Amino acid sequence: MAKSTRTLLEVGMWKAMAEFLACPLSKQPLRYCERTGSLICDALSVSYPIVDGVPLLDPREGKILDVAPALADNPSSNDPEAI
Repeated sequence: MAKSTRTLLEVGMWKAMAEFLACPLSKQPLRYCERTGSLICDALSVSYPIVDGVPLLDPREGKILDVAPALADNPSSNDPEAI
């Protein structure tokens, strides 16, 4: 299987899995970020890594995202890592 095909399959899998996973702190849904390959909790602006195909949802593994002031003024933005 070509690397690009595998990557597309993995991205699709994580987008589907994110519908069933929740942030361990806020209990809110997570979404998959293609740019970082991590799961994002928009409620808390926390990123959880995926290592060797395993999401690390331990709160100690979460990374707090920097949210720019412009983003705080625009709550309709869906990607706090797009800054």
